[in-house]
Amino acid sequence: MGVLATFAMPFWMVLASMMGFGSMARDAGLDVGIALGSTLGVWGLPGQVAMTELYTIGAPLIAILAASSMANLRFMPMAVVMIPLFNGDDRARRWRYALAQMMSVNIWTVTMHRAPGLMLMDRLPFYLGVALTAISGGVIGTVLGYVLAGTMPFFVVVSLVFLNPAYFVFVFSSVRQRNCVFAVVIGAVMGPVMHLISPDWGVVVTGVLAGTAAFYLDRSMGGSSGPA
Repeated sequence: MGVLATFAMPFWMVLASMMGFGSMARDAGLDVGIALGSTLGVWGLPGQVAMTELYTIGAPLIAILAASSMANLRFMPMAVVMIPLFNGDDRARRWRYALAQMMSVNIWTVTMHRAPGLMLMDRLPFYLGVALTAISGGVIGTVLGYVLAGTMPFFVVVSLVFLNPAYFVFVFSSVRQRNCVFAVVIGAVMGPVMHLISPDWGVVVTGVLAGTAAFYLDRSMGGSSGPA
């Protein structure tokens, strides 16, 4: 069930975006083994792009590790939200660190949408089906992009890299919670402006301000994250 749910769309989004990363990694001089290692180890496109850029300019290893780790800090609140889905399943508790390492935005989205409607003991197999299918797409995409590097125009590579974030926007815009819709709209308007003001901190500041504004706007309208 998890495999089929992932093949509906997330698998192809991951494969396409990781093709962009694979091409970028080869252009940066990374070995294919390192590129694959980053896909499996970092498993987050922003962190992988940061790793590649820092490697290109000759940054020290500690800086590369720190940047990749900080880029993936966004997964912490997502993991906290997902944990209650598996409460009572000792298998999930025993392997919780491995399950957290597998998580990505695509995997989290599919799991949070479908898993609550499943029996408790069916949720872990579903999650594993989603995660392993998405990771397979990432591995295949990385290799394809690496092999095809040089045959794709630069704008195609960049478009593939940003395909996944664009997909996330549509995913989060389709949720029924009004505060989430507010956050997406405010962030879309504020993001480009903040990037012009501070390219290094624009994304972080936009996330904090847009999320906070959405929360208080929803509350001022008498909402409690109800349907939009």
